[in-house]
Amino acid sequence: MIRKLKSGEYRLYSRKKNPKTGKRRNLGTFKTRAAAQKHEKAVQFFKHGG
Repeated sequence: MIRKLKSGEYRLYSRKKNPKTGKRRNLGTFKTRAAAQKHEKAVQFFKHGG
């Protein structure tokens, strides 16, 4: 899940909320949306037995 920040950067959040905090986990901040999407693919890959 990618959100654009006020600074113009993009932040990658986990899809599920953290049960302890009720917030999504921040998985990194990127200058471009493409970079964030690329990283999101990598994250999904590692989740499923990378």
